[in-house]
Amino acid sequence: MINTPDLITFNQLFNEYKGRFIRFSQTYVRDIAVAEDIVIDSLVYYWENRQRLDENTNIPAYVLTVIKHKCLNYLQQQQLHKDIEQSIQSHAEWELSTRIATLEACNPDELFNAEAMEIVNRTLARLPSRTREIFIMSRMQNMSHKEIAAKLDITTKGVEFHIGKALKELRISLKDYLPVFLYLFFY
Repeated sequence: MINTPDLITFNQLFNEYKGRFIRFSQTYVRDIAVAEDIVIDSLVYYWENRQRLDENTNIPAYVLTVIKHKCLNYLQQQQLHKDIEQSIQSHAEWELSTRIATLEACNPDELFNAEAMEIVNRTLARLPSRTREIFIMSRMQNMSHKEIAAKLDITTKGVEFHIGKALKELRISLKDYLPVFLYLFFY
């Protein structure tokens, strides 16, 4: 059972100091609802722990100390949330800047050409060595059919056969890239 003098003392404390406590709390937390919650929680904390207090304790000062600590906890929690939000925002800004810079530096022609050249190199590597050698002499070293034939001691028809064989394989491998490479290898 609640001791009546304690309840009367609590009601007096509540009625006399509630407004001041709320104004004090609101000065720091800047939110009336939060300030009211802190004051009520502090008064409940006092009530639940009143038996442990020395009988000479200045109760309004004690409650104000509890309010102070609850306000500090609230503000520190707000600061932590703000720091985390800033960290997340900073990371998001960095990530966005990185994507922008990467995209600005991206040259689709280079990517496209590098990928297609990789296909050309793989296709050439699969060709018989003689066909590969003749194709490289013709298309990459700009030698004429006659020069290649003389150098390899074969006929110009033999050179044309090997180049035709290489071109057929490249057409198949580069079917998705053909418009770009028509100019490079086929003309």
